[in-house]
Amino acid sequence: MSKTIRIGTRDSQLAMWQAKTVQEQLEHLGHKTVLVPVKSTGDLILDKPLYELGITGIFTKTLDIAMLNEDIDIAVHSLKDVPTILPKGIVQAAVLKRGNVNDTLVFKKNEEFLSERDAVIATGSLRRRAQWLNRYPTHTVVGLRGNVNSRLQKLEDNDNWNAAIFAGAGIGRLNLTPENSINLHWMIPAPAQGAIMITALESDEETRAICAEINHEETEISTSIEREFLNRLEGGCTAPIGALAYIKNEEVNFKGILLSKDGTKKIEVSKVVALGKHHDLAEFCANYIIGKGGKTLIDQLQRSDKATNIYSTKKLTDDQYLLFHNAVVADSNDVIKISLNRIPKTLVRNEIQNVIITSKNAVEALLTNFSAPELQFKNIYCVGRRTKRMVEKRIGKVTHTETNAKKLANYLVEFMDGTEVTYFCSDLRLDDLPNILTENNINVNEIEAYQTKFDADKVGHNLDGVMFYSPSTVESFLKQNKASGIAFCIGETTAKSARQYFEDVRVAKVPTVESVIELVNLYYVQ
Repeated sequence: MSKTIRIGTRDSQLAMWQAKTVQEQLEHLGHKTVLVPVKSTGDLILDKPLYELGITGIFTKTLDIAMLNEDIDIAVHSLKDVPTILPKGIVQAAVLKRGNVNDTLVFKKNEEFLSERDAVIATGSLRRRAQWLNRYPTHTVVGLRGNVNSRLQKLEDNDNWNAAIFAGAGIGRLNLTPENSINLHWMIPAPAQGAIMITALESDEETRAICAEINHEETEISTSIEREFLNRLEGGCTAPIGALAYIKNEEVNFKGILLSKDGTKKIEVSKVVALGKHHDLAEFCANYIIGKGGKTLIDQLQRSDKATNIYSTKKLTDDQYLLFHNAVVADSNDVIKISLNRIPKTLVRNEIQNVIITSKNAVEALLTNFSAPELQFKNIYCVGRRTKRMVEKRIGKVTHTETNAKKLANYLVEFMDGTEVTYFCSDLRLDDLPNILTENNINVNEIEAYQTKFDADKVGHNLDGVMFYSPSTVESFLKQNKASGIAFCIGETTAKSARQYFEDVRVAKVPTVESVIELVNLYYVQ
């Protein structure tokens, strides 16, 4: 053949090794070739983790453009870096026989740190970070970027690092695998890790036919399953997804994993099917992951890549996150922490005629100190439907309930039997209820059942709004943050506190978290 095949490649040492391997195999079959090095964005930007750059195909985009411009005939890639959907007009032409699929841990001194509580591990991979933290949750994982040589040097130079994680194939191909290293067989690799891929123009049938001569069918089957699994999970470099398929004894073995970025959540799947009946394997395994909570986890991962615009001062559940409008990127945390107090038994030894309980925390405090039969209350007065349901389920019948403390106080002034009431409350409470009762000659015995501690995070950017559930959540949030955007409040009492700081305050129709979420959604559809 007279045509000279122009082989496009990144100009890093590892990429050049891969391109030269393709060149040797093609030339061994009698084809003429020439290498055309091209520098990619991923090689130029080394001060950020890959998952923060937000570019699809960061190591392949420049070569794609060169091919579409017909400056090169084929491009050589690490298959794990290639997006699962190729640009229009470009196709996979061949996959070489796979190398080492494992991630490799390179350590500085010895492996003793693996059994220690504190250790520092370096990696620029979100997948490796998540799996490491899942296995070693007390360790610290730091970022590491650059070519193989520079990453090894950074590990050597940093006295605070215990180890770094590399692709075993990469350091092996350059003969750089240190003696102080081990393959992490427990860590599920990136889809197609260890495989070299060749792309070509779909219209260039001659070049594609030539590349097919060096295609390794077993590797092609395995990596195709892994990449389809990745594609069906809608994951890219911003999701911690691992997958490995291999063929043994005429069977295809597969295992896959999806994790949260911090490694605290993990969903795994494994399956073995006969070779030839593997065409639905990726779909089956991806659907299994999705059905086990993967959809919720992926939604959270996608939201975490965007700036938060709504903050909840109460930790939300996975199901509650799914209720938000697509425009909402919500974050949440409990801005107040509850500490239950020890209540002396003498305080409830005899039957108490009138008792006020305004929160579920007070119920928990009572039941932590006493059994239900010990709590002999003649009349129980509550604030909130949820508190009422909890009291009636665990303590006894509720005489009357109101939506807020002020309304309950006014009711008691008019209808309560007797002139004394016992109020199980927090160290932080509004004055409305005890003041109204005292002004109307009702004696209030306050028992501090629990303590409310402020524990808000500092939110480092502007928000469209904040979700509040009590006056205490308002106060706690504002100790660390400025009033920003709209205050979405669970009830009127909370709204009253919020109006002191927020210009726009909105109140949910019913006092539930779901109703506050509905209030948020209305803002985004108006």
